Amino acid sequence: MNIKDLHTPEKSVSAIPIFKNEGSHSISLRILKGEILKEHITKVPALLICFEGNALFENEAGLSETLLPGDYIHIEPFLKHWVKGIEESQLLLLK
Repeated sequence: MNIKDLHTPEKSVSAIPIFKNEGSHSISLRILKGEILKEHITKVPALLICFEGNALFENEAGLSETLLPGDYIHIEPFLKHWVKGIEESQLLLLK
């Protein structure tokens, strides 16, 4: 299995659950170049890991972080945030 194969080419932003356990889950994200995962909040702390591409994570507190392969960021709960694909990007979200 390959995580890239989960996403269909016609969706500009794709989020596919890949693992769920009691109290935690993982989501594979793909964001195409120039597209945005629109602003939202999480109710629990989360970890976003980039494993391909180049993405820009931003939040309402003014944080702006470029994510390249191997980079990760902790996402605070109850704080609006969004992610833009600078290049086509593959990310993994852990909650």
